Amino acid sequence: MKLGMRTLKTAFGATLAIFIAEFLKLDYAVSAGVITVLSIQNTKKSSLLLAIQRVYSTVLALSISAVLFLIFGYNAISFGLYLLLFIPLAVRLKVTDGIVVSSVLVTHILVEKSLALHWFVNEMALMIVGAGIAILLNLYMPKLDQGIRADQKKVELLMRQILFSMAQRLRGEEPYLEFDHRFDELKQLLQNLEANALRNMENSFLKSSPYFLKYVDMRLVQFRVLTQMKRHSAAFQGVSEPSRILSRLTEKTALELSEDNPAEELVIGVNKMVHDFRKSELPVSREEFENRAVLFQFMNDLRYFLEIKRDFYIEFQTMQKEKVSE
Repeated sequence: MKLGMRTLKTAFGATLAIFIAEFLKLDYAVSAGVITVLSIQNTKKSSLLLAIQRVYSTVLALSISAVLFLIFGYNAISFGLYLLLFIPLAVRLKVTDGIVVSSVLVTHILVEKSLALHWFVNEMALMIVGAGIAILLNLYMPKLDQGIRADQKKVELLMRQILFSMAQRLRGEEPYLEFDHRFDELKQLLQNLEANALRNMENSFLKSSPYFLKYVDMRLVQFRVLTQMKRHSAAFQGVSEPSRILSRLTEKTALELSEDNPAEELVIGVNKMVHDFRKSELPVSREEFENRAVLFQFMNDLRYFLEIKRDFYIEFQTMQKEKVSE
């Protein structure tokens, strides 16, 4: 059985939090460990944000409960009234993640039947120790860059394979790849890449580059265009000179598809083909007309596919220049 990093952090952090709470002679020291368990997150930013929310919600919970215990006494009715007031307020103030933990701390005061300053300090200290240990442990996060780069290469490889199959189809050859399988694999890979890119960005307290997220967005849009191209290539029947030219251009796109390719020359090539296609003779038969329409749709999709990459390249080239000039 393989133990993940989060599991190891949780086990170690909970143990350490209990030891620290006991060293500080806090009552209900075990609660510090429970708070740590509930506060370990997948990213640095989410862990810090959660800790802040829980400290805030604890102050709110202790304040409301103190007033109610003072008026109605230490009983179940007071606790029920506390929940009726606290939960809607927590939702309104967007600190819902602190509802359970804060309410557990309130029960300590209910059990002790005391509003002495000692208990308020004790409960706040438990929260600070538990959440603080979680933040400290979450300062270490494994780098995701290497995995993201590997997934980028897989995405580009799949896209190249799909484009090669489309080029084969336009030449009247049977596609080598099973389209549905490849598209499903590509979609799943892009979703995983998007999640890792977001985690990678959330693991930096300082301003981090949105490059990986923007890259995934660009490839996701291209993926949707590919699904359109797939449908149009499947509808095409027969082989013609325009389809052979478009096949070569699709194949060239596949060969040159990469993260660093600006795609400008490819865009110029497909624009020229669209221009020539519009000026060519009109079809005579119904079949030729339908094939021409399908080819034109595929051509426009390919142009959009390339323009997406070109615009992405230009955007981040501009960002890099701005960073150098600062």
